[in-house]
Amino acid sequence: MPTQPAAPPPGPAPQPGLHLTRTDENVAAIDALAGLLGGRVGLGGVLGDLDRRGRRAVAPGRAVHRALTWDRADRATPYWWPQGISTSADASATEEVAGRRLVVVTWYAKPRPGEVEHPGARISVLDVDSRRYRHVLVVVPELAADGSVRLTPLRIHAGGIVWCGPYLHLAATGRGLVTCHVDDLLRVPDTAAGDRGRLGVDGTRVSTHGYRYLLPVRFAYRPHGAQGEERLRYSFLSLDRQVTPPELVVGEYARGAQTRRLARFPLEADSLLLSEDDAGRAVPLLLGSGVAQTQGAAVAGGAYYLTTSHGPVTPGAVQVGRPGRFRRHRWATPPGPEDIAYWPSQDLLWSVTEHPHRRWIFSMRRSWFD
Repeated sequence: MPTQPAAPPPGPAPQPGLHLTRTDENVAAIDALAGLLGGRVGLGGVLGDLDRRGRRAVAPGRAVHRALTWDRADRATPYWWPQGISTSADASATEEVAGRRLVVVTWYAKPRPGEVEHPGARISVLDVDSRRYRHVLVVVPELAADGSVRLTPLRIHAGGIVWCGPYLHLAATGRGLVTCHVDDLLRVPDTAAGDRGRLGVDGTRVSTHGYRYLLPVRFAYRPHGAQGEERLRYSFLSLDRQVTPPELVVGEYARGAQTRRLARFPLEADSLLLSEDDAGRAVPLLLGSGVAQTQGAAVAGGAYYLTTSHGPVTPGAVQVGRPGRFRRHRWATPPGPEDIAYWPSQDLLWSVTEHPHRRWIFSMRRSWFD
């Protein structure tokens, strides 16, 4: 296990031109939606109702330690694609939540033939030990002028997720970050369930594409760029808990001449939200350049571990080092690796793959890369 605490490379300076600003909290709309559904159930409600079961699997990749896979339908579906990953080791210093070791994974939707409404994004909550899990649809509730509730899908790529304390931060690429609160989780009872083929509210009926549980968006962090400076793209996220307080690590997926910047955002020790200056700006420390086709970045022992993908057949690679100086470990992962997270007590790196029939949640021993 690494003995040196992680820290940014020497010399990164705050970049106020690339800041984020937080929107108002969407509590009134969430309260109204909760009123229609009989109140919030929180994470406990979901954990007590995990309806699917994954299984142990053997995944290709030279660095793979252990792997799980989804049920048959989720392994094969071309309409939902896994992207981001975070764990209870991010959420809590104890590395457990409600006495369980948990993984959360984001998925984005691709349109189905004839589908009228796009379902947007969802998360899966997975118990690592029982291998049971459930999908939860992420929604954006809004209050209309007459006080009624409207629901819209969260249409983002969801390429990364960080679970920190009660908050789930989702990467929204050019739209910054979208944040949910796990206590806002809602259950749709049969008496309130509406049309399985759409999302919306009709009187007392709530249509959710058939999802039993909803996670409403509470607020967002909107990106800004100074004149002449390209705004950061929030392609992936991870959490560095080896510094105090923790810091959010963000980066850009890039092809060709696109920027491939890596940055860190300090968090507030008490709230675990992004630290803001007197002007209400969350200002990143810009670390430097990553590598092309990076899907995720995690920090362990002062080193950065980047997953890079090479299509649905070729195994992925892991790049290890610091911004500007990375060493490539070829064929380290299965094809299509996405986001990556670090579990300190296990000294394991966790990731997820996206392609149909080649979908795994897998761990890698960090020491394999030494």
